[in-house]
Amino acid sequence: MRKALALLAGGAALGAGLARALRGRPRVLDPVQPRPDPRAEELRDKLAEAREVVAERDEAEEAETPVDEAEAPGEDLAERRRTVHAHGHAVAGEMRRRASKRPKPEE
Repeated sequence: MRKALALLAGGAALGAGLARALRGRPRVLDPVQPRPDPRAEELRDKLAEAREVVAERDEAEEAETPVDEAEAPGEDLAERRRTVHAHGHAVAGEMRRRASKRPKPEE
């Protein structure tokens, strides 16, 4: 049993030594100098343009009245609903009249 254990330990040590020898020394690579990306200037231009658009939008929104500060329309809400309802009925009636004047397709 001792011989087998000694043989196993020796084989493991030999394997580790061979692996290290075959692997060799790590190669040292020359440092790479970064090259300027040709797309970088284009992206900078797009970013500057987007910032201008945001600034213009913010400027335009400053002139607007926020919804929570807006005044209610002068017309009473119930009156407005009645007006819209009546208009809807009138349009629906016109559509029915047009549909009844058309000849029915034969089946």
